[in-house]
Amino acid sequence: MQIKILIVDDSASDRLIIQKLLSEYSLLTASDGLEAMQIINENDDINLLILDLNMPNMDGFEVLTKLRDNIRYKNIRTIILTNYNELDNEIRGLKLGAVDYIRKPIHMESLKVRIDVHVALLRAEYNLRQRLSMQGITFEQVFNQAPVGIAISVNNDEEASPIESEYKLNPMFEQIIGRTTEELRQTGMKSITHPDDLKEELNLIKKMQTGEICAYTIEKRFIKPDGSVIWVHSIMSTLTFPDEHKSNHIYIIRDITERKEMEKALKESERSKSVLLAHLPGLAYRCYVDRQWTMQFVSEGCRKLTGYAPESLLYNKELSFNDVIAPEYRDALWEEWERILPRRLPFKYEYEIITASGERKWVLEMGEGVYSESGEAIAVEGIIIDISDRKEIENLLKYNNEYDRLTGLHNLNYLQNIILEDAQKINPSKRAIIGITLISMHELSTMFGFQYTQNLIKDLARLLEVHSTENRLLGNAYENRFIYYIRDYNDKNELLDFCKNISGTLEPFLAAERISAAIGIVEITRDNERDVDEIFRKLLIASQKARQSSDSTESIAVCFYDEEIEKQVTRENEIKCELSQIASSDDSEGLFLQFQPILYLNSNKLWGFEALARMESKILGRVSPMEFIPIAEETKLIVPLGKKLIQQAFRFLKKLEKQGYDQLKVSINLSVIQLLKTEFLNEMLEIARKMDVDPAKIAIEVTESVFSSECDKINRALENLKKAGLQIFIDDFGTGYSSLARIRDFNVDTIKIDKSFIDKLTNVEPEKTITCDIISMAHKLGYTVVAEGVEYEKQKEYLLNSGCDKIQGYLISRPLDENAAIDFLGEYLK
Repeated sequence: MQIKILIVDDSASDRLIIQKLLSEYSLLTASDGLEAMQIINENDDINLLILDLNMPNMDGFEVLTKLRDNIRYKNIRTIILTNYNELDNEIRGLKLGAVDYIRKPIHMESLKVRIDVHVALLRAEYNLRQRLSMQGITFEQVFNQAPVGIAISVNNDEEASPIESEYKLNPMFEQIIGRTTEELRQTGMKSITHPDDLKEELNLIKKMQTGEICAYTIEKRFIKPDGSVIWVHSIMSTLTFPDEHKSNHIYIIRDITERKEMEKALKESERSKSVLLAHLPGLAYRCYVDRQWTMQFVSEGCRKLTGYAPESLLYNKELSFNDVIAPEYRDALWEEWERILPRRLPFKYEYEIITASGERKWVLEMGEGVYSESGEAIAVEGIIIDISDRKEIENLLKYNNEYDRLTGLHNLNYLQNIILEDAQKINPSKRAIIGITLISMHELSTMFGFQYTQNLIKDLARLLEVHSTENRLLGNAYENRFIYYIRDYNDKNELLDFCKNISGTLEPFLAAERISAAIGIVEITRDNERDVDEIFRKLLIASQKARQSSDSTESIAVCFYDEEIEKQVTRENEIKCELSQIASSDDSEGLFLQFQPILYLNSNKLWGFEALARMESKILGRVSPMEFIPIAEETKLIVPLGKKLIQQAFRFLKKLEKQGYDQLKVSINLSVIQLLKTEFLNEMLEIARKMDVDPAKIAIEVTESVFSSECDKINRALENLKKAGLQIFIDDFGTGYSSLARIRDFNVDTIKIDKSFIDKLTNVEPEKTITCDIISMAHKLGYTVVAEGVEYEKQKEYLLNSGCDKIQGYLISRPLDENAAIDFLGEYLK
């Protein structure tokens, strides 16, 4: 049987929804009552009418009235469409002949189930008629084979309630309620109806008995024998037989428990969605794909996010959402949607909106397209959330990542990234970095406090900003170092001129603060532009070289990093590498001692030897102590290396003892780093004990510069060494800032006059030198005196006449290897 359904609704979208849902049937549509009546008059085969009550021109009630008053339309079953909370309209519609109602908004599954029930009834009725007419099938056979539950009551008492009557049940009805006809007769239909549904059904039955309605539809619950509950869609109608006045009824039910469970889950989902939308820091939306973003739905969160009521944006009633988007983002947002929609990809975009109060907010939009069956994007759905707080944090993090908080200048990380970005360009301009290193900042902090130097650095930043431009980016790399990143310059002379300008700005300020500076320059080339660590390492080296080359006439020296410096750095690195290998190895290959004799001047007897560290590089050959010792101190390798040298010196002493020279002594040079390490001094004394070396035969030589910092701590260390029996020499006296008066406070025994004083004895008249005075004053203070670098008899004679105690130098012997030193003793003592 072909089912023809007429859908009457003034909402095109609702008609479209119902059409799609019922596409399996033959469908007709009308937009109002007048058009519906015209179609009904032209089509006698319409089986089912889905009728909206609220329509223009002719409403649903008028259509129901016309259908009721004309017998021609008696076979049309009418289902009315109502809104929630329109109970009176539903009752009125049922009174006018409607057999069922469906509430808006339309629940598609519910609509489909209800239509299917009525279609099943229509087909059952049609099939019944066909079979009875064609095959003579009895009513009993149809009754028993119907796919819906059917119960028929025949009652002579016209006032008897249908729900309290006795029913004849078909097998499907028994299956649905879980009871046989006999069991239902014992319990009654009323007792198995859920208490919460009973009152509503009794009211409907009463209206049917009084003639207000001839039938009713209800969704209700039955209680099965096991206590479980089932939902049914039920239709109760009077049943009239010819020439009979009995109270007859037909009761049709269909199991909708599964649908109800789905509705419950959907309702919970809707509740969860409602809670989510209520707590969403923004809005949910659905809109057309147009440049105005015409809104079809906007959640209540719109009010808090934009300051506009949701209804003001619907269908561009007062303004479009495009008006809310900040102008500079409108085109970009549209272009991104145009890119995303054809690919059916998720959309995600950040932009700014302008609220009703004029406030700018950052938002994140996430959505996706809605597509027609033909694949055309017909709408966009998604959410727009407020990310202003996140953006503020991001901006703060970005600032902290790119700027120095103390000075507000770009930091090292930012400058390095800019250099790398410029390296990606095909033909970048000439580039260089200029580093300005402040000297003596630590001493200034010690004198005036940390905050003082912090304020000074901020003042310097303000001075240097005067020279900062788009192609001369200024940054603060470290606490005491500023950096300019220079782009698009002509040649080195331009860089030097720029450095002169910087010097002219800084020198008056630095002079007033009693600090100085050095400037290093590194030109960036295609060879090094991608290794920013290497670029800045070279800048540090150039700045350090500038600092070393500065003199009293130039407070700010400038140094380019060039091939010569590169060679020096390579050499220093090789020395560092070899020293590190020596320090970590079990032997001391490459690092050894030479011994220079020290002679008692009056007796011409030997006091002993000074142990002098020497280095023989595998690659560089012999390396001067003036070169490798500062590197050892800088890298702190002086501690493990010093331990190895001390062991060599002690072995030499033991060898002297075995050769019978048990009165000779050895002096060993220590650095300030070694002196400040208590554990190092303790280890040295422990080595002497284990090797059975008499501490009285050991002298420790330190330069007077060791007393320039941590003087008290160093003096205590010397005191402990003296208490252990060691002698203490001040080496290279006269080259530092100490005086005899100051050294008097230190725990020393001997001073060694620097070679520079001894050299003058050959060029200046002896009576005009101060060497004699130094010797005399040292003796008065209780010190013995050693003269270093004695090379001529004339010097020796002067020193002898001046009362000098000991001498050391090439006049006696050059520094000797261990075996050569012992041979020297054999020759000297013959």
